[in-house]
Amino acid sequence: MTRIYFNDVVTRDGFQIEPYFIPTEDKIKLIDGLSECGFAKIEVTSFTSPKAIPMLRDAEEVMGKIKRVPGVEYTVLVPNLRGAERALESRADELNLVMSTSETHNLANLRMTREKSFAGLAEVIRYVDGRAPINVSLSTCFGCPMEGEVPQSVVEEFAQRFVDLGVRGLTICDTTGMANPKQVTSMAQSLQDKFPQTELTMHFHNTRGMGLANVLAAVQANIVRFDGSLGGLGGCPYAPGASGNISSEDAIHMLDAMGYDTGINIPKLLVLARELPQIVGHAVPGQVAKAGRTCDLHPAPEYINELK
Repeated sequence: MTRIYFNDVVTRDGFQIEPYFIPTEDKIKLIDGLSECGFAKIEVTSFTSPKAIPMLRDAEEVMGKIKRVPGVEYTVLVPNLRGAERALESRADELNLVMSTSETHNLANLRMTREKSFAGLAEVIRYVDGRAPINVSLSTCFGCPMEGEVPQSVVEEFAQRFVDLGVRGLTICDTTGMANPKQVTSMAQSLQDKFPQTELTMHFHNTRGMGLANVLAAVQANIVRFDGSLGGLGGCPYAPGASGNISSEDAIHMLDAMGYDTGINIPKLLVLARELPQIVGHAVPGQVAKAGRTCDLHPAPEYINELK
């Protein structure tokens, strides 16, 4: 059965919008735990200005203290040249650049037009000059909460421009949970046809309860790389109504139950998922950590023996 690769983004995408600062030691311990679960990639942190995202102000310390496991890529979000400098100094395995395919969302999120964002990211790519692989995450590819539909042709245009600059991968993001399986299938097939040498990752949110359905549609369209967030944490502060990412453990459990190879030790992952509410101080959306795996059976009631 096909191998599926997961990138967990909880300590970046998940923690960046938490109301209270997660202690550095907790972040490091969680990342080390995720590393032992078999993830292909972990998005550790963001080298954004601490003034912009104070929850991740400890980026250098976290990157410096995690235990790096061979075979796991430690990726970081980089918004600009200064962020790229910090990321390279911290020995990030990959730099993840971000912009939106929606003009309105890009203005709300990054305070600049798409063209200005593209020019800035192109400058970062030239600066890095092959010293680390680069992935570009394109936000609102399946719809913008302020503009509505984002034409697939617009997504493909920006994808082409970044591929032409030599990036290794593209992450196609459903930033506000507006995607549906039919839309996902169309996008996945088109992008694979156009960019067969580019690593394509899908990033879904479960805002409207379609996250796992969209994962399945993407897998059936031959996508093998996905972002997920432990417990389903995360969301976009500049997207009205947006809630968390798909839960890593829920998506991985679903695919494992269907016979796909995710390379993940699910029991270890569920231990971390069950500890997460204590780390963040509130309940989290993930379901499998609460209900258990489908193979975790319960003893029959005692009275059944009396009915035989």
